[in-house]
Amino acid sequence: MLTTDLIKLNNLQLAGKLVSDESLLGIQASQRSGIGTEFEQFRHYTPGDDPKRIDWKLFAKSNQYLVRESATESNQQIRFVIDLSGSMNYTEAGISRLQYAKILLASLAYLANRQSDQISLYSLKDGAIQTLVPAGKQAFLKLVATLEAAKAEGPWTSTATSFPEFSRKQSEMLVIVSDFLQVNDEWVNLIQKVAGPRREIVIFQVLGDQEVDFSISGFYRFQDLESGKEIELQADAIRDTVRQRAADYLAELDVSLRIPHVRLIRVRLSDPIALILKQFLTS
Repeated sequence: MLTTDLIKLNNLQLAGKLVSDESLLGIQASQRSGIGTEFEQFRHYTPGDDPKRIDWKLFAKSNQYLVRESATESNQQIRFVIDLSGSMNYTEAGISRLQYAKILLASLAYLANRQSDQISLYSLKDGAIQTLVPAGKQAFLKLVATLEAAKAEGPWTSTATSFPEFSRKQSEMLVIVSDFLQVNDEWVNLIQKVAGPRREIVIFQVLGDQEVDFSISGFYRFQDLESGKEIELQADAIRDTVRQRAADYLAELDVSLRIPHVRLIRVRLSDPIALILKQFLTS
């Protein structure tokens, strides 16, 4: 489904289910730990197997009794983090970065929940990391409800030297959805401080096409969504500069995040969310 159609549903839980189900189409195996697929493979029926597990549609095609075998529940700790700074309100073609992030996280949480992973939700806002939904019973439903109500505003320029929320040493996956646009090196510093051999970090950097391509023409008033400052400029006059600075920044970010157990996934607001999830699950 198109992201605009998912937004029109006005139901984040349903949108997450639809995206996750679509992303699993055609995937027949998963070697990932955490956020994966339940279905792993087919095998031949053997005496003692529950006949209900036979795939009768496949039997009609192959004349073979094949059993669907599911992956073992991972029960992994997965912590989702959403950037709620003002720049997440950036919008292109009727889709805000915050709306895209919410659907992406709801879809990932749906996959993790059906695999019995322990999930929790945090936000990056007002210069701090905040716990929104702790792991526990009904965490998925609470996570979806909290995401639906979440609002983005203000800057996130944390200079904190420690992040007690992420100080645990147990094995876990940390999934961050953000634009990863920084004034200094606040985002890179955060990742460097929380990265470790027992923590897999996955960063979804959500960008607009115009933020990177800057193909607009004419006179515009540009606004900083975090500080509120505005400036009027002729887009054509600054196009080459904006494109070059964007390319330089993204290249520098790629280098800075070449850290063991850290994975950066760059997506556009125009990218179908199900396709992004499928690529994530199969790569």
